[in-house]
Amino acid sequence: MATQLLNYIDGEWRRSGAGESLNIVNPATAEVIATLPLSPATEVDAAVQAAANAFVEWRQTPAVERVQYLFKFKSLLETHLDDLARTVTNECGKTYGESTGELRRGIENAEVACGIPSLLQGAYSEDIARGIDEILIRQPVGVVAAITPFNFPGMIPLWFLPYAIACGNTFILKPSDKTPLTAQKLFALIAQTGLPKGVVNLVNGTKGAVDALLEHPEVRAISFVGSTPVAKYVYARAAAHGKRAQCQGGAKNPLIVLPDADLENATRLAAESAFGCAGQRCLASSLAITVGDARSSFTSAIAEAAASRKVGYGLDAGVEMGPVIRGESKARIEQLIHKGVEEGATLIIDGRQVRLPSHENGYFLKPTVFDNIPPDGQIAQTEIFGPVLGLLHVRDIDEAIALVNRHRYGNMACLFTQSGAAARKFRHEAQVGNIGINVGVAAPMAFFPFCGWKDSFFGDLHGQGRDAVEFYTEKKVVVERWL
Repeated sequence: MATQLLNYIDGEWRRSGAGESLNIVNPATAEVIATLPLSPATEVDAAVQAAANAFVEWRQTPAVERVQYLFKFKSLLETHLDDLARTVTNECGKTYGESTGELRRGIENAEVACGIPSLLQGAYSEDIARGIDEILIRQPVGVVAAITPFNFPGMIPLWFLPYAIACGNTFILKPSDKTPLTAQKLFALIAQTGLPKGVVNLVNGTKGAVDALLEHPEVRAISFVGSTPVAKYVYARAAAHGKRAQCQGGAKNPLIVLPDADLENATRLAAESAFGCAGQRCLASSLAITVGDARSSFTSAIAEAAASRKVGYGLDAGVEMGPVIRGESKARIEQLIHKGVEEGATLIIDGRQVRLPSHENGYFLKPTVFDNIPPDGQIAQTEIFGPVLGLLHVRDIDEAIALVNRHRYGNMACLFTQSGAAARKFRHEAQVGNIGINVGVAAPMAFFPFCGWKDSFFGDLHGQGRDAVEFYTEKKVVVERWL
């Protein structure tokens, strides 16, 4: 019988009293590997109350002491990297290399948050008027929560948790109901640090748990990553209940290939971007726009790269792409591929009808490439969240940038060129939050914010770096005179 996952509340692992549960499956085998309780609002409230009680003392703990727990946590993450990566692969489907890369990015955030004694510094002005000084200080917000997605079960919780507690807040995580096992292991490592009870808490569940966090009066801030419709919902509900919120939404990321681009480099990085993690990431490139003479050479090169990519179980040697997360996801992606054909796009590499001899029940697709997709069609506008790349062709960079800017999403766009002038024009004019020049995945380092524009982000302060510090603190200005 599969193990039922536990909640972590007030420093203790607790079995949920939920009457309903979901099966957690390995997407490569469709085998049930755990069951997830659908925690009721009463258990969410218990986590919030534990966090609220812990906040009283935690906010008084000096920042230099708070980060000592993060130093220990970072060391434990390094020590247990292999076990964590295998867990990510088994519940999420990505390759072992992709899982370790994800965790490395998460560890970077824990490392940056260890610098909070400097990052929290305020400002001081003496004699703003005769004998009067003015001081700006940052104080923690209170109880904060994060709602994280299935596709990066290790990294994305670490976009938020380290900064939140380093700033003096107490924290609640509601992980994805599809990939909650990694969070269990992260919290088991946190427990080993000796962090005071109630500072971090974990509650499993689905929409009911999310709504309980959004409506709870003690929760002051919400961080979210997921699809745009849900991001809008979370942002609106959080605002309606007086909370600050940062909500990362969906994407439809284009990459542009100019005629002077290094074809080999552009093809390799485009394939990694479009098909890495089976296309299930918010920085996957799902549109490729060729300019002028780049059309023929890039089209044939990317088709060959897609056809030759090895698909299989992520822990097997040589595998370059794993399955998508669920059978429902596979069916939706296949339906969208069919829709692209109906819209008149040319299907040059068809990744449907995949059955791997050793994993017949897995949710596998192979890379798919469309040529000549209609710019206003569903295949060009919809976030497919699968290993599907659509090609469009334009005459010059101005047309390419116009295609980028007319899209409702604005998460990432990449340009491949050897022209500094073209690169500067692109980064200046493209209306997206993350720009890549001769890179396929423009993922910001932990000390930069993970930006997003338009329907890809709702809020004003992003995750990571100084934005995270600003989000997880309140500014207070003190004007003082001593007689």
